[in-house]
Amino acid sequence: MSGFGRPAAARLAALAHWFGAVSGWRRSGIAFGLGAVSATALPPGHALPLLVVSFTGLVWLIHASHSPWRAAVAGWWFGFAHFLFSIYWIGAAMLTDPSRFGWMVAPAVIGLSAGFALFPALAAFAARLPPLPITGRVLAFAITWTAAEWLRGNILTGFPMNLMGTVWMPSVGMIQSVAAVGVYGLSFVTVLAAAAPAALATPGTDELPRRRRWLLPAVAFGLLAAIWVGGQARLALAPDHAPTEVTLRLVQANIDQSRKWEDGAREAGLAHHVVLSHEPGLDETDIVIWPETAVPFFMDESATIQAFVSRAAPPGGYVITGAPRRTRSAGRTVAVWNSLHALSPAGAITASYDKHHLVPFGEYMPLRGIVNLRALAAAGTVDSSPGPGPRTLSLPGVPPFSPLICYEAIFPGEVLADGTQPDERPQWLLNVTNDAWFGHTAGPYQHFQAARMRAIEEGMPLVRAANTGISAVVDSYGRVVGRLGLGEIGVLDVPLPPALAAPTPMARLGDWILAILLLLAAVATLAIGIRHWLRSKRRDQGE
Repeated sequence: MSGFGRPAAARLAALAHWFGAVSGWRRSGIAFGLGAVSATALPPGHALPLLVVSFTGLVWLIHASHSPWRAAVAGWWFGFAHFLFSIYWIGAAMLTDPSRFGWMVAPAVIGLSAGFALFPALAAFAARLPPLPITGRVLAFAITWTAAEWLRGNILTGFPMNLMGTVWMPSVGMIQSVAAVGVYGLSFVTVLAAAAPAALATPGTDELPRRRRWLLPAVAFGLLAAIWVGGQARLALAPDHAPTEVTLRLVQANIDQSRKWEDGAREAGLAHHVVLSHEPGLDETDIVIWPETAVPFFMDESATIQAFVSRAAPPGGYVITGAPRRTRSAGRTVAVWNSLHALSPAGAITASYDKHHLVPFGEYMPLRGIVNLRALAAAGTVDSSPGPGPRTLSLPGVPPFSPLICYEAIFPGEVLADGTQPDERPQWLLNVTNDAWFGHTAGPYQHFQAARMRAIEEGMPLVRAANTGISAVVDSYGRVVGRLGLGEIGVLDVPLPPALAAPTPMARLGDWILAILLLLAAVATLAIGIRHWLRSKRRDQGE
Protein backbone atom coordinates (compact mmCIF):
# COMPACT_ATOMS: atom_id res chain seq x y z
CA MET A 1 0.00 0.00 0.00
CA SER A 2 3.03 2.25 -0.16
CA GLY A 3 2.37 5.31 -2.31
CA PHE A 4 -1.34 5.14 -1.68
CA GLY A 5 -1.32 5.51 2.08
CA ARG A 6 -3.36 3.76 4.70
CA PRO A 7 -5.56 6.79 5.49
CA ALA A 8 -6.51 7.15 1.82
CA ALA A 9 -7.08 3.40 1.55
CA ALA A 10 -9.25 3.46 4.64
CA ARG A 11 -11.34 6.31 3.25
CA LEU A 12 -11.77 4.47 -0.04
CA ALA A 13 -12.81 1.31 1.79
CA ALA A 14 -15.28 3.32 3.87
CA LEU A 15 -16.75 4.84 0.71
CA ALA A 16 -17.11 1.41 -0.90
CA HIS A 17 -18.74 0.11 2.29
CA TRP A 18 -21.19 3.04 2.23
CA PHE A 19 -22.15 2.24 -1.36
CA GLY A 20 -22.73 -1.35 -0.32
CA ALA A 21 -24.91 -0.42 2.64
CA VAL A 22 -27.19 2.14 1.02
CA SER A 23 -30.66 0.88 0.15
CA GLY A 24 -34.14 1.89 -0.97
CA TRP A 25 -34.78 5.12 -2.78
CA ARG A 26 -31.36 6.44 -1.75
CA ARG A 27 -29.72 3.65 -3.71
CA SER A 28 -31.75 4.51 -6.81
CA GLY A 29 -31.04 8.21 -6.30
CA ILE A 30 -27.30 7.57 -6.10
CA ALA A 31 -27.42 5.48 -9.28
CA PHE A 32 -29.37 8.29 -10.98
CA GLY A 33 -26.79 10.86 -9.87
CA LEU A 34 -23.89 8.72 -11.09
CA GLY A 35 -25.59 8.36 -14.46
CA ALA A 36 -26.04 12.13 -14.72
CA VAL A 37 -22.34 12.61 -13.91
CA SER A 38 -21.33 10.09 -16.60
CA ALA A 39 -23.10 12.15 -19.28
CA THR A 40 -20.64 15.02 -18.73
CA ALA A 41 -17.83 12.91 -20.22
CA LEU A 42 -19.58 12.72 -23.59
CA PRO A 43 -19.25 15.38 -26.31
CA PRO A 44 -19.08 18.29 -25.99
CA GLY A 45 -18.16 18.18 -22.26
CA HIS A 46 -15.45 15.49 -22.21
CA ALA A 47 -15.17 15.62 -18.39
CA LEU A 48 -13.16 12.39 -18.31
CA PRO A 49 -12.29 12.32 -14.57
CA LEU A 50 -16.00 12.30 -13.75
CA LEU A 51 -16.38 9.13 -15.78
CA VAL A 52 -14.14 7.39 -13.24
CA VAL A 53 -16.36 8.60 -10.41
CA SER A 54 -19.57 7.42 -12.08
CA PHE A 55 -18.47 3.96 -13.24
CA THR A 56 -16.56 3.17 -10.06
CA GLY A 57 -19.66 3.97 -8.03
CA LEU A 58 -21.91 1.95 -10.33
CA VAL A 59 -19.70 -1.14 -10.06
CA TRP A 60 -19.78 -0.87 -6.26
CA LEU A 61 -23.58 -0.73 -6.38
CA ILE A 62 -23.70 -3.76 -8.68
CA HIS A 63 -21.23 -5.77 -6.62
CA ALA A 64 -23.13 -5.09 -3.38
CA SER A 65 -26.50 -6.01 -4.89
CA HIS A 66 -28.14 -9.03 -3.25
CA SER A 67 -29.36 -10.29 -6.64
CA PRO A 68 -28.90 -9.62 -10.36
CA TRP A 69 -32.37 -8.06 -10.43
CA ARG A 70 -31.39 -5.52 -7.82
CA ALA A 71 -28.26 -4.76 -9.83
CA ALA A 72 -30.45 -4.27 -12.90
CA VAL A 73 -32.52 -1.67 -11.02
CA ALA A 74 -29.36 0.29 -10.20
CA GLY A 75 -28.23 -0.04 -13.81
CA TRP A 76 -31.58 1.21 -15.07
CA TRP A 77 -31.55 4.33 -12.90
CA PHE A 78 -27.96 4.99 -13.94
CA GLY A 79 -28.88 4.57 -17.60
CA PHE A 80 -32.03 6.67 -17.30
CA ALA A 81 -30.06 9.66 -16.04
CA HIS A 82 -27.19 9.00 -18.44
CA PHE A 83 -29.48 9.22 -21.46
CA LEU A 84 -31.75 11.89 -20.00
CA PHE A 85 -28.82 14.29 -19.71
CA SER A 86 -27.05 13.25 -22.90
CA ILE A 87 -29.88 12.99 -25.47
CA TYR A 88 -32.15 15.71 -24.06
CA TRP A 89 -31.66 17.50 -27.37
CA ILE A 90 -34.16 15.17 -29.01
CA GLY A 91 -36.83 17.35 -27.44
CA ALA A 92 -35.54 20.39 -29.30
CA ALA A 93 -36.73 18.84 -32.58
CA MET A 94 -40.35 18.98 -31.36
CA LEU A 95 -39.97 22.68 -30.59
CA THR A 96 -39.42 23.55 -34.25
CA ASP A 97 -43.22 23.24 -34.55
CA PRO A 98 -44.39 23.70 -30.95
CA SER A 99 -48.06 24.11 -31.78
CA ARG A 100 -48.15 20.61 -33.26
CA PHE A 101 -45.41 18.71 -31.46
CA GLY A 102 -44.63 20.72 -28.33
CA TRP A 103 -46.67 18.38 -26.13
CA MET A 104 -44.33 15.53 -27.14
CA VAL A 105 -41.13 17.00 -25.67
CA ALA A 106 -41.38 15.46 -22.20
CA PRO A 107 -42.86 12.10 -23.29
CA ALA A 108 -40.27 11.72 -26.04
CA VAL A 109 -37.20 12.55 -23.96
CA ILE A 110 -38.34 10.67 -20.86
CA GLY A 111 -39.70 7.73 -22.83
CA LEU A 112 -36.58 7.27 -24.97
CA SER A 113 -34.29 7.68 -21.97
CA ALA A 114 -36.29 5.08 -20.06
CA GLY A 115 -36.16 2.70 -23.01
CA PHE A 116 -32.45 3.12 -23.66
CA ALA A 117 -31.82 2.64 -19.91
CA LEU A 118 -32.77 -1.01 -20.39
CA PHE A 119 -29.35 -1.57 -21.96
CA PRO A 120 -27.33 -0.48 -18.89
CA ALA A 121 -29.84 -2.44 -16.80
CA LEU A 122 -29.10 -5.53 -18.88
CA ALA A 123 -25.35 -4.90 -18.52
CA ALA A 124 -25.66 -4.60 -14.72
CA PHE A 125 -27.83 -7.73 -14.52
CA ALA A 126 -25.38 -9.82 -16.55
CA ALA A 127 -22.34 -8.47 -14.68
CA ARG A 128 -23.88 -9.48 -11.33
CA LEU A 129 -24.86 -13.02 -12.38
CA PRO A 130 -21.59 -14.89 -11.72
CA PRO A 131 -20.06 -15.01 -8.20
CA LEU A 132 -16.93 -12.92 -8.67
CA PRO A 133 -14.49 -10.92 -6.57
CA ILE A 134 -14.45 -7.19 -7.17
CA THR A 135 -11.67 -7.42 -9.79
CA GLY A 136 -13.67 -9.94 -11.79
CA ARG A 137 -16.79 -7.82 -11.36
CA VAL A 138 -15.06 -4.82 -12.93
CA LEU A 139 -13.94 -6.88 -15.91
CA ALA A 140 -17.35 -8.50 -16.28
CA PHE A 141 -19.02 -5.08 -16.22
CA ALA A 142 -16.74 -3.72 -18.95
CA ILE A 143 -17.68 -6.72 -21.09
CA THR A 144 -21.42 -6.48 -20.51
CA TRP A 145 -21.52 -2.69 -20.94
CA THR A 146 -19.74 -2.97 -24.28
CA ALA A 147 -21.99 -5.81 -25.40
CA ALA A 148 -25.03 -3.75 -24.41
CA GLU A 149 -23.70 -0.78 -26.40
CA TRP A 150 -23.28 -3.01 -29.45
CA LEU A 151 -26.81 -4.33 -28.96
CA ARG A 152 -28.19 -0.79 -28.70
CA GLY A 153 -26.43 0.09 -31.94
CA ASN A 154 -27.84 -2.88 -33.83
CA ILE A 155 -31.17 -4.05 -32.42
CA LEU A 156 -34.34 -2.89 -34.18
CA THR A 157 -33.25 0.21 -36.12
CA GLY A 158 -30.23 0.80 -33.87
CA PHE A 159 -29.09 3.96 -32.06
CA PRO A 160 -25.29 3.94 -31.63
CA MET A 161 -25.13 7.54 -30.43
CA ASN A 162 -22.85 8.52 -27.54
CA LEU A 163 -20.83 5.34 -27.39
CA MET A 164 -18.27 5.54 -24.60
CA GLY A 165 -15.37 5.54 -27.02
CA THR A 166 -16.41 9.04 -28.15
CA VAL A 167 -15.30 10.58 -24.86
CA TRP A 168 -11.76 10.61 -26.33
CA MET A 169 -12.55 12.77 -29.37
CA PRO A 170 -10.36 15.71 -28.19
CA SER A 171 -7.31 13.38 -28.39
CA VAL A 172 -6.54 12.41 -31.98
CA GLY A 173 -3.94 9.99 -30.67
CA MET A 174 -6.43 8.06 -28.54
CA ILE A 175 -9.01 7.62 -31.26
CA GLN A 176 -6.53 6.08 -33.73
CA SER A 177 -7.27 2.73 -32.07
CA VAL A 178 -10.70 2.56 -33.71
CA ALA A 179 -8.93 1.80 -37.01
CA ALA A 180 -8.18 -1.60 -35.46
CA VAL A 181 -10.84 -2.31 -32.84
CA GLY A 182 -13.64 0.09 -33.83
CA VAL A 183 -15.38 2.49 -31.51
CA TYR A 184 -16.92 -0.39 -29.53
CA GLY A 185 -13.45 -1.73 -28.78
CA LEU A 186 -12.37 1.68 -27.53
CA SER A 187 -15.53 1.78 -25.43
CA PHE A 188 -14.50 -1.48 -23.75
CA VAL A 189 -11.09 -0.17 -22.69
CA THR A 190 -12.63 3.14 -21.61
CA VAL A 191 -15.23 1.51 -19.36
CA LEU A 192 -12.65 -0.90 -17.98
CA ALA A 193 -10.33 1.96 -16.99
CA ALA A 194 -13.15 4.13 -15.64
CA ALA A 195 -14.45 1.29 -13.44
CA ALA A 196 -11.03 -0.15 -12.47
CA PRO A 197 -10.61 1.97 -9.29
CA ALA A 198 -13.57 0.04 -7.86
CA ALA A 199 -11.18 -2.91 -7.51
CA LEU A 200 -9.24 -1.04 -4.83
CA ALA A 201 -11.99 -1.65 -2.26
CA THR A 202 -14.78 -4.15 -1.81
CA PRO A 203 -18.22 -2.86 -0.71
CA GLY A 204 -19.78 -4.68 2.20
CA THR A 205 -16.50 -5.75 3.81
CA ASP A 206 -14.01 -4.18 6.16
CA GLU A 207 -11.00 -5.22 4.10
CA LEU A 208 -8.56 -2.53 3.13
CA PRO A 209 -7.14 -2.61 -0.40
CA ARG A 210 -4.28 -5.05 -0.81
CA ARG A 211 -1.32 -4.67 -3.13
CA ARG A 212 -2.63 -7.12 -5.68
CA ARG A 213 -5.75 -5.02 -6.13
CA TRP A 214 -3.62 -2.47 -7.93
CA LEU A 215 -3.08 -4.97 -10.74
CA LEU A 216 -6.36 -4.36 -12.59
CA PRO A 217 -6.20 -0.53 -12.42
CA ALA A 218 -2.55 -0.68 -13.48
CA VAL A 219 -3.38 -2.90 -16.46
CA ALA A 220 -6.40 -0.80 -17.45
CA PHE A 221 -4.62 2.52 -17.32
CA GLY A 222 -1.60 0.91 -18.94
CA LEU A 223 -3.83 -0.06 -21.85
CA LEU A 224 -4.97 3.55 -22.17
CA ALA A 225 -1.36 4.73 -22.19
CA ALA A 226 -0.43 2.11 -24.79
CA ILE A 227 -3.37 3.15 -26.97
CA TRP A 228 -2.27 6.79 -26.82
CA VAL A 229 1.37 5.98 -27.56
CA GLY A 230 0.33 3.71 -30.43
CA GLY A 231 -1.97 6.38 -31.79
CA GLN A 232 0.72 9.05 -31.66
CA ALA A 233 3.12 6.69 -33.41
CA ARG A 234 0.52 5.97 -36.12
CA LEU A 235 0.12 9.69 -36.72
CA ALA A 236 3.88 10.29 -36.74
CA LEU A 237 4.43 7.48 -39.25
CA ALA A 238 1.52 8.47 -41.47
CA PRO A 239 2.69 9.11 -45.05
CA ASP A 240 2.68 12.76 -46.03
CA HIS A 241 0.25 12.31 -48.92
CA ALA A 242 -0.69 15.38 -50.90
CA PRO A 243 -4.42 16.09 -51.13
CA THR A 244 -6.30 15.01 -54.20
CA GLU A 245 -6.76 17.38 -57.11
CA VAL A 246 -10.42 17.85 -56.17
CA THR A 247 -11.35 20.97 -54.20
CA LEU A 248 -14.63 21.06 -52.32
CA ARG A 249 -16.79 24.01 -51.32
CA LEU A 250 -19.13 23.30 -48.40
CA VAL A 251 -22.03 25.72 -48.05
CA GLN A 252 -23.55 26.35 -44.63
CA ALA A 253 -26.55 28.66 -44.91
CA ASN A 254 -27.88 28.37 -41.32
CA ILE A 255 -31.55 28.18 -42.32
CA ASP A 256 -34.03 28.33 -39.43
CA GLN A 257 -35.79 24.95 -39.31
CA SER A 258 -39.02 26.42 -37.94
CA ARG A 259 -39.45 28.57 -41.09
CA LYS A 260 -37.65 26.49 -43.70
CA TRP A 261 -40.74 25.00 -45.37
CA GLU A 262 -42.94 28.13 -45.29
CA ASP A 263 -44.07 29.66 -48.56
CA GLY A 264 -41.62 32.38 -49.52
CA ALA A 265 -39.00 31.10 -47.09
CA ARG A 266 -38.33 28.10 -49.32
CA GLU A 267 -37.47 30.31 -52.28
CA ALA A 268 -35.40 32.65 -50.11
CA GLY A 269 -33.45 29.77 -48.59
CA LEU A 270 -32.69 28.33 -52.01
CA ALA A 271 -31.50 31.70 -53.29
CA HIS A 272 -29.36 32.12 -50.16
CA HIS A 273 -27.55 28.87 -50.98
CA VAL A 274 -26.86 30.02 -54.53
CA VAL A 275 -25.53 33.40 -53.36
CA LEU A 276 -23.23 31.78 -50.79
CA SER A 277 -21.99 29.33 -53.40
CA HIS A 278 -20.83 32.30 -55.49
CA GLU A 279 -18.49 33.62 -52.81
CA PRO A 280 -15.06 34.45 -54.28
CA GLY A 281 -13.06 31.39 -55.25
CA LEU A 282 -15.85 29.36 -56.87
CA ASP A 283 -13.83 29.03 -60.09
CA GLU A 284 -11.08 27.25 -58.15
CA THR A 285 -13.39 24.54 -56.79
CA ASP A 286 -14.68 21.35 -58.38
CA ILE A 287 -17.71 20.41 -56.27
CA VAL A 288 -20.13 22.58 -54.32
CA ILE A 289 -21.88 20.65 -51.56
CA TRP A 290 -25.12 21.72 -49.93
CA PRO A 291 -26.62 19.99 -46.87
CA GLU A 292 -29.60 17.69 -46.40
CA THR A 293 -32.84 19.05 -47.95
CA ALA A 294 -31.08 22.30 -48.84
CA VAL A 295 -33.46 22.31 -51.81
CA PRO A 296 -36.91 22.26 -50.16
CA PHE A 297 -38.64 21.29 -53.40
CA PHE A 298 -39.08 18.11 -55.41
CA MET A 299 -36.23 19.19 -57.62
CA ASP A 300 -36.34 16.20 -59.95
CA GLU A 301 -39.84 17.30 -61.07
CA SER A 302 -38.84 20.83 -62.04
CA ALA A 303 -36.39 21.72 -64.80
CA THR A 304 -36.61 25.34 -63.61
CA ILE A 305 -35.40 24.54 -60.11
CA GLN A 306 -32.68 22.26 -61.49
CA ALA A 307 -31.46 25.08 -63.71
CA PHE A 308 -31.51 27.52 -60.78
CA VAL A 309 -29.55 25.17 -58.49
CA SER A 310 -27.03 24.39 -61.22
CA ARG A 311 -26.08 28.08 -61.23
CA ALA A 312 -24.09 27.25 -58.08
CA ALA A 313 -21.95 24.68 -59.91
CA PRO A 314 -18.34 25.63 -60.61
CA PRO A 315 -17.19 25.57 -64.24
CA GLY A 316 -17.03 21.93 -65.32
CA GLY A 317 -17.97 20.78 -61.82
CA TYR A 318 -21.02 19.74 -59.84
CA VAL A 319 -23.46 20.75 -57.16
CA ILE A 320 -24.36 17.99 -54.72
CA THR A 321 -27.39 18.72 -52.59
CA GLY A 322 -30.04 17.12 -50.48
CA ALA A 323 -33.62 17.32 -51.76
CA PRO A 324 -36.78 15.26 -51.30
CA ARG A 325 -38.03 12.97 -54.03
CA ARG A 326 -41.48 11.47 -54.53
CA THR A 327 -43.74 9.37 -56.71
CA ARG A 328 -47.33 10.30 -57.44
CA SER A 329 -50.46 8.46 -58.54
CA ALA A 330 -53.78 10.01 -59.51
CA GLY A 331 -52.50 13.41 -58.44
CA ARG A 332 -51.55 12.23 -54.95
CA THR A 333 -48.15 11.65 -53.37
CA VAL A 334 -47.78 7.95 -52.62
CA ALA A 335 -44.11 7.70 -51.64
CA VAL A 336 -41.42 10.15 -50.50
CA TRP A 337 -37.65 9.73 -50.20
CA ASN A 338 -35.04 11.81 -48.44
CA SER A 339 -32.54 12.04 -51.28
CA LEU A 340 -29.26 13.43 -52.49
CA HIS A 341 -28.68 14.60 -56.08
CA ALA A 342 -25.63 15.62 -58.08
CA LEU A 343 -26.21 18.25 -60.77
CA SER A 344 -23.98 19.30 -63.65
CA PRO A 345 -23.60 22.94 -64.74
CA ALA A 346 -26.12 22.15 -67.48
CA GLY A 347 -28.77 21.44 -64.85
CA ALA A 348 -28.98 17.70 -65.39
CA ILE A 349 -29.21 15.30 -62.43
CA THR A 350 -26.26 12.97 -63.01
CA ALA A 351 -26.51 10.80 -59.87
CA SER A 352 -28.94 10.28 -57.00
CA TYR A 353 -29.12 8.43 -53.69
CA ASP A 354 -32.08 7.71 -51.40
CA LYS A 355 -31.57 7.55 -47.65
CA HIS A 356 -32.10 4.00 -46.43
CA HIS A 357 -31.65 4.24 -42.65
CA LEU A 358 -34.60 6.38 -41.62
CA VAL A 359 -35.20 8.03 -38.24
CA PRO A 360 -38.13 6.38 -36.42
CA PHE A 361 -40.77 8.91 -35.33
CA GLY A 362 -38.86 11.53 -37.33
CA GLU A 363 -39.19 10.28 -40.91
CA TYR A 364 -41.64 7.46 -40.36
CA MET A 365 -43.98 6.31 -37.63
CA PRO A 366 -43.35 2.78 -36.36
CA LEU A 367 -46.48 0.63 -36.12
CA ARG A 368 -48.21 2.97 -38.55
CA GLY A 369 -51.30 0.72 -38.58
CA ILE A 370 -51.72 1.28 -34.83
CA VAL A 371 -50.27 4.74 -34.22
CA ASN A 372 -51.99 7.28 -36.47
CA LEU A 373 -49.66 10.23 -35.82
CA ARG A 374 -47.64 12.27 -38.27
CA ALA A 375 -43.91 11.69 -38.18
CA LEU A 376 -41.96 14.80 -37.23
CA ALA A 377 -40.20 15.37 -40.56
CA ALA A 378 -42.67 13.59 -42.82
CA ALA A 379 -43.94 15.28 -45.95
CA GLY A 380 -47.57 15.82 -45.09
CA THR A 381 -49.21 12.58 -44.04
CA VAL A 382 -46.87 10.34 -46.05
CA ASP A 383 -43.99 8.68 -44.21
CA SER A 384 -40.60 8.62 -45.88
CA SER A 385 -39.67 5.43 -47.67
CA PRO A 386 -36.26 3.77 -47.25
CA GLY A 387 -33.85 3.54 -50.13
CA PRO A 388 -32.26 0.23 -51.18
CA GLY A 389 -29.17 0.63 -48.98
CA PRO A 390 -25.62 2.03 -49.05
CA ARG A 391 -24.08 2.54 -52.45
CA THR A 392 -21.12 4.11 -54.19
CA LEU A 393 -21.68 7.07 -56.50
CA SER A 394 -19.30 7.93 -59.33
CA LEU A 395 -19.10 11.24 -61.19
CA PRO A 396 -16.72 11.92 -64.08
CA GLY A 397 -13.52 13.47 -62.77
CA VAL A 398 -14.44 12.88 -59.12
CA PRO A 399 -13.20 10.04 -56.86
CA PRO A 400 -16.09 7.65 -56.08
CA PHE A 401 -17.82 8.33 -52.78
CA SER A 402 -20.31 6.79 -50.38
CA PRO A 403 -23.25 9.15 -49.68
CA LEU A 404 -24.70 9.25 -46.15
CA ILE A 405 -27.70 11.35 -45.21
CA CYS A 406 -28.15 12.61 -41.66
CA TYR A 407 -27.55 10.02 -38.97
CA GLU A 408 -26.61 7.25 -41.39
CA ALA A 409 -23.04 8.29 -40.60
CA ILE A 410 -23.23 7.24 -36.93
CA PHE A 411 -23.47 3.49 -37.65
CA PRO A 412 -20.11 1.69 -37.40
CA GLY A 413 -19.47 -0.71 -40.25
CA GLU A 414 -22.60 0.32 -42.17
CA VAL A 415 -21.39 3.18 -44.33
CA LEU A 416 -20.35 1.19 -47.40
CA ALA A 417 -22.34 -0.99 -49.77
CA ASP A 418 -22.44 -4.66 -48.80
CA GLY A 419 -19.89 -6.80 -50.57
CA THR A 420 -17.63 -3.89 -51.49
CA GLN A 421 -14.26 -5.32 -52.51
CA PRO A 422 -10.98 -3.55 -51.65
CA ASP A 423 -10.45 -2.49 -55.26
CA GLU A 424 -14.04 -1.18 -55.42
CA ARG A 425 -13.95 0.90 -52.26
CA PRO A 426 -15.04 4.53 -52.49
CA GLN A 427 -12.41 7.16 -51.79
CA TRP A 428 -14.40 9.35 -49.43
CA LEU A 429 -17.55 9.54 -47.33
CA LEU A 430 -20.05 12.34 -47.93
CA ASN A 431 -22.42 13.14 -45.07
CA VAL A 432 -25.11 15.75 -45.72
CA THR A 433 -27.24 16.57 -42.70
CA ASN A 434 -29.55 19.11 -41.14
CA ASP A 435 -28.89 19.54 -37.44
CA ALA A 436 -31.02 22.67 -37.29
CA TRP A 437 -33.62 20.42 -35.66
CA PHE A 438 -31.55 20.43 -32.48
CA GLY A 439 -30.57 24.07 -32.18
CA HIS A 440 -27.60 25.05 -30.02
CA THR A 441 -27.65 21.93 -27.88
CA ALA A 442 -25.16 19.07 -27.43
CA GLY A 443 -26.84 17.17 -30.28
CA PRO A 444 -24.94 18.67 -33.25
CA TYR A 445 -21.61 18.19 -31.46
CA GLN A 446 -22.38 14.56 -30.64
CA HIS A 447 -23.59 13.92 -34.19
CA PHE A 448 -20.41 15.35 -35.70
CA GLN A 449 -18.08 13.39 -33.42
CA ALA A 450 -19.95 10.15 -34.08
CA ALA A 451 -19.63 10.70 -37.84
CA ARG A 452 -15.94 11.60 -37.47
CA MET A 453 -15.26 8.10 -36.11
CA ARG A 454 -16.22 6.59 -39.46
CA ALA A 455 -13.27 8.29 -41.18
CA ILE A 456 -10.77 6.50 -38.92
CA GLU A 457 -12.60 3.16 -38.99
CA GLU A 458 -12.80 3.10 -42.78
CA GLY A 459 -9.52 4.84 -43.54
CA MET A 460 -11.06 7.44 -45.81
CA PRO A 461 -11.89 11.13 -45.46
CA LEU A 462 -15.29 12.31 -44.30
CA VAL A 463 -16.88 15.40 -45.85
CA ARG A 464 -19.79 16.77 -43.83
CA ALA A 465 -22.15 19.53 -44.97
CA ALA A 466 -24.64 20.62 -42.30
CA ASN A 467 -27.29 23.31 -42.56
CA THR A 468 -26.48 25.02 -39.26
CA GLY A 469 -23.19 23.25 -38.56
CA ILE A 470 -21.01 21.52 -37.82
CA SER A 471 -19.72 21.34 -41.42
CA ALA A 472 -16.23 19.92 -41.73
CA VAL A 473 -13.69 17.94 -43.71
CA VAL A 474 -11.96 15.17 -41.75
CA ASP A 475 -8.97 13.27 -43.12
CA SER A 476 -8.46 9.49 -42.99
CA TYR A 477 -6.89 9.75 -39.53
CA GLY A 478 -9.78 11.68 -38.02
CA ARG A 479 -7.99 15.03 -38.09
CA VAL A 480 -10.23 18.00 -38.82
CA VAL A 481 -8.66 19.90 -41.72
CA GLY A 482 -11.46 22.46 -42.11
CA ARG A 483 -14.56 23.35 -40.13
CA LEU A 484 -17.52 25.73 -39.90
CA GLY A 485 -18.87 26.00 -36.37
CA LEU A 486 -22.42 25.62 -35.14
CA GLY A 487 -24.63 28.53 -36.18
CA GLU A 488 -22.11 30.05 -38.60
CA ILE A 489 -22.99 31.22 -42.11
CA GLY A 490 -20.39 30.81 -44.83
CA VAL A 491 -18.48 28.52 -47.13
CA LEU A 492 -15.54 26.23 -46.54
CA ASP A 493 -13.08 25.50 -49.37
CA VAL A 494 -10.89 22.46 -48.70
CA PRO A 495 -8.96 20.11 -51.00
CA LEU A 496 -10.27 16.56 -50.64
CA PRO A 497 -7.82 14.52 -48.50
CA PRO A 498 -6.75 11.12 -49.86
CA ALA A 499 -7.97 7.76 -48.59
CA LEU A 500 -5.52 5.28 -47.11
CA ALA A 501 -3.85 2.97 -49.59
CA ALA A 502 -5.30 -0.13 -47.92
CA PRO A 503 -8.42 -0.76 -45.82
CA THR A 504 -7.99 -0.64 -42.05
CA PRO A 505 -8.30 -3.81 -39.94
CA MET A 506 -11.70 -2.56 -38.81
CA ALA A 507 -12.80 -2.07 -42.42
CA ARG A 508 -11.66 -5.59 -43.35
CA LEU A 509 -12.82 -7.56 -40.30
CA GLY A 510 -15.56 -5.45 -38.76
CA ASP A 511 -16.99 -6.66 -35.45
CA TRP A 512 -14.93 -9.86 -35.45
CA ILE A 513 -12.11 -7.98 -33.73
CA LEU A 514 -14.52 -6.80 -31.03
CA ALA A 515 -15.80 -10.35 -30.58
CA ILE A 516 -12.26 -11.67 -30.07
CA LEU A 517 -11.47 -8.86 -27.62
CA LEU A 518 -14.56 -9.57 -25.53
CA LEU A 519 -13.91 -13.32 -25.67
CA LEU A 520 -10.39 -12.87 -24.30
CA ALA A 521 -11.76 -10.63 -21.55
CA ALA A 522 -14.42 -13.26 -20.76
CA VAL A 523 -11.72 -15.94 -20.43
CA ALA A 524 -9.81 -13.70 -18.02
CA THR A 525 -13.01 -13.12 -16.03
CA LEU A 526 -13.66 -16.86 -15.89
CA ALA A 527 -10.12 -17.48 -14.65
CA ILE A 528 -10.59 -14.89 -11.90
CA GLY A 529 -13.90 -16.48 -10.96
CA ILE A 530 -12.42 -20.00 -10.78
CA ARG A 531 -9.50 -18.78 -8.70
CA HIS A 532 -11.89 -17.04 -6.35
CA TRP A 533 -14.02 -20.18 -6.03
CA LEU A 534 -10.99 -22.35 -5.27
CA ARG A 535 -9.79 -19.92 -2.61
CA SER A 536 -13.21 -19.80 -1.02
CA LYS A 537 -13.39 -23.60 -1.00
CA ARG A 538 -9.97 -23.92 0.61
CA ARG A 539 -10.90 -21.31 3.20
CA ASP A 540 -14.12 -23.14 4.03
CA GLN A 541 -12.26 -26.44 4.37
CA GLY A 542 -9.70 -24.79 6.64
CA GLU A 543 -12.44 -23.60 8.94
